[in-house]
Order: sequence, then structure tokens, then C-alpha cells
Amino acid sequence: MKYRISLLTCFLICYTSTLFAQSLDEKFSIDKMTKDLQIFKDIRIKANSGLYKYRTKKQIDSIYQWAFKEVKKSKSYRDFYNIIYQLTDFEGSLHNDISLPKKVFKSMKNEEQGYFPLPIKLIQDKVIVNIVNKEIPLGAEIVSINNLKINEILQSLYKYYTTDGVNITGKSIGIHYNFSRYYRLHYGLKSAFKVKYRVHDSDKIQQKVLHSISFNAYYKNIKNRYSKPFDEVNYKDWKENEIYSYKSIDRETGILTINDFGMGNEKNPMHLRYVSFLDSVFTGIKNNNIKNLIVDIRYNGGGTDPNDLVTYSYLTQRNFSENKQAWISFNKIPYLKYAYTKIPRFLRPLGVGKYNKSFQNQFPKEENGKFYQDSTSADHKIRTPNKNAFTGNIYLLISPRVASAGSLFAAMVAGNSNAITIGEETMGGYYGHNGHNALGYILPKSKIELFFSVVNLEQDVVKKENQIYNRGIIPDHNVSQTYTDYINQVDTQLNFVIDLIQQE
Repeated sequence: MKYRISLLTCFLICYTSTLFAQSLDEKFSIDKMTKDLQIFKDIRIKANSGLYKYRTKKQIDSIYQWAFKEVKKSKSYRDFYNIIYQLTDFEGSLHNDISLPKKVFKSMKNEEQGYFPLPIKLIQDKVIVNIVNKEIPLGAEIVSINNLKINEILQSLYKYYTTDGVNITGKSIGIHYNFSRYYRLHYGLKSAFKVKYRVHDSDKIQQKVLHSISFNAYYKNIKNRYSKPFDEVNYKDWKENEIYSYKSIDRETGILTINDFGMGNEKNPMHLRYVSFLDSVFTGIKNNNIKNLIVDIRYNGGGTDPNDLVTYSYLTQRNFSENKQAWISFNKIPYLKYAYTKIPRFLRPLGVGKYNKSFQNQFPKEENGKFYQDSTSADHKIRTPNKNAFTGNIYLLISPRVASAGSLFAAMVAGNSNAITIGEETMGGYYGHNGHNALGYILPKSKIELFFSVVNLEQDVVKKENQIYNRGIIPDHNVSQTYTDYINQVDTQLNFVIDLIQQE
């Protein structure tokens, strides 16, 4: 999951209203675009503490100059939606999101043609066909679609799946599942697709014209994608018995799998069961003198505190806190008249009072227009290692799916001197991210829905030469699934770790 959402959501994400009745490709006036774009900019400057996290003021000013010029050349609702998404992605926060009004999205779901029919997957920097079909062979590399090179297409579609900083690997999560929808959003509906491709281990370029299909037909194909037995966990809601597990590989090595941190707070029974599980597992690891521990979080998209922090307490020898620093850019929620809420506009100043007080209590220290947490904040609580904390060799498995609380946990473990990180760069940042409380707004003319997290966080991690400020967590061993292992549905990364342990 991308979000760790507080009770503030009950006020700001409970919207019921007359929705904007317009399909995606209908005309949309420049005047309406310009007004909504200015409101969008104002909201980001006032409410979004992450606006300048990875971009300079000059860069942000420059892209808005581009956006206002682009609006003057735009004609359709889709044109404006893409401008807003480009601005949103440019900021670099995996908690940023943009949604179409429900009626507009419903009109897309009812479209009977215009969609690219085949699921795709990125394997070793190539885009390959990810379904058994009669048109193009499974595993064939797509070279171009409608005379556009596939890499050019990917660059156009990356904006629809936001990640921290300038990370690209995490965008593959959205591309794998939503390629056809993203293509439709950027390029519009197409009656057919001229696809150039090459089969594996061949230099010969072949061509096939594919007829378009409906929105729903594409997602039926997604359910039948070839890689589903391997990557279904990328797109599922976990049952409790699937979230975490531990097993021994041999007398010296065990594997701890944590697929999600969404197990509630300290009082939640699910959290308490998880803590009991951890205590039992690490007591056993200590008693059995396990030397090597594989920690697999490749499908962990985040969750709730303190599950990530409690887990880390079993894997560290240092005192730690969640954040070194955290701040927001307001002490009262701004632009209430555009808030994503069912509360009537004239009552919003009254309804939001307790949330403003909550922010003011959490972020009481003002410096240069920023509002910081102080030493009394729970996020600055000093935590200590558990008495059964593991002291052997840690092998951390990560992937582009790792985000939010998952990437906070991964960053802490990756900073350990006894940890080796294997896999692919995460979408969540090593040094920090924008997270926790989410705000929602509605642009008044287009009814486009905006969501972003408002707390700018500096994580309590050690500085490492191989970790870059505006990127995800960089693994010590960059290992991705090979083509052969994709065809045979083999776990390349886990096999690599087991071989590495045996070698060492």
C-alpha cells in the first residue's frame, strides 16, 4: 500500500457531491483549465511540504511556466488531466495521487474498444509479451507500437505511477498492471495497434496489427497474465495468514517474510498477534543459533506504525527513532473550500478544528514558516533493541514494490553493518519521504481529485556512500529476474541469496 493514513482521512476523504459529468476526451475550455491549474499550484505551495524536497524552486517555477503555456494549446479534458499528472509526478512522492471523477472513470470502464490487448512485463530492460495468445508469442520483445519506440512510450506513461525522488524502477509496478489504461490516458483511444516485435534470441523484426479491445477485456487478460503465479502478490489484499511467516532453510539459515505492515497500532489485536509471532520466532532463532537470516520484504508496500519499528528492534543493536526530523508547511489546513469532504463549505471551519489542533500539537515548533515536531513527539521516541535481537548475518530482499513504511524499514535494515541488500531499487526513498497524514482536494472546474501526504520526514538512518538522496534504496547486489527464470517461473533473487550464503 502506498498510504499510511491517519484519522484525518475521515474528514478529508469522505467526499459525496454532484460529480463532473464529462467523458475523458470531451472538449474542456482553456479558461477552466487555467483557473484549476492556478488553484492546483496554490494548494501545492501552501499545503504540500514535499514540493521542494527533490526539486529546487527554480525547477518548480519552470515546470509551472510550461504547464500554463501547455494549457493554452490544450483542447480536451484528457489534455488537462495529463498536465496535472505531469506536475504531480515531477514533485517526486510515492504518496502523491490524482484521480478522475467517478463518472469520468466509469465512462472509461464502459468503453468497448480502444485499448491495447496484451499484458506486458519488463524483464532485463526489455518489454515483453506477458500472456499466452494467438497473435504474438509469449516472451516476445515489443520494439514499437504504432511507430513509436517502446522506450519512448514508457517515458510518456511513467507519470501515472508516482515514486520517491527520481526513481524509475517503482514505476514498473503500475506499468505491468495498467499499461493499456495508461496508454489510453496519454495517447487516446486507438482502433488498432501496429506492433513490431522480435521473438527471444532473434534479431528479426516482425510486425502484427492487433485489434483494440474494451477496458474490461484488457483487465480480464491481466488476470490471465503468464507471470500471475509469480507476481500476483503485487496486486492483492493480504489475508492475515499470508502477511508474515518464518521457515528454516537449513540448520544455520532461516527466512522471515513480511509482506505488509498494515496490522494496526499498539492496541490492535492483529498487531499484538504479530508481536507475539516475532517474539516466538526470534527466541527460536537465538536458541537454535541461526547464523544467517533472509528478510524478504519484496512485496511490502507499507502499512501502519509501529509494526515496521517493532520489527526493526529485532534486527538492530542500536537505539533508534522513526524520524530524525519531521515538519509540515501549515498550522491550519488551508483551502478548505476545495477540501475533499462531505461537510458543507460553510461548516468546514468548525468541522476541521480538532484536526488543526492535532496538527498544532504534533508540530508545535515554528521556524521560517515550517512547523516541526519536537522532542515530545512519538516519532522521536527513542527505541531500544529487543533482548532477542538477531546478531548474525542479515540478507535483505527488496524490490520496486517496497514503499512507505516498507521502505522506512528497509532503509533502517540496509544501514546495518551486518546487512547485505539484494534485489532491485525500491520506490521508497532511503533518507526520507513525505508520508503520514494525507490531505484530499477537489479542483472546482474539472473535479479532478488530488491526494498527497503532508509530513516531510527525515528518517533515522546512517549515511551510506551507495545511497543517493533522490533515489530509492539501492541494493548492494542488483539482481532482477532473468528471462529464462521468467519463462520457468523461478525466483532469481532468492536463489541468488541462497547461493551467496553458501559461498560465504
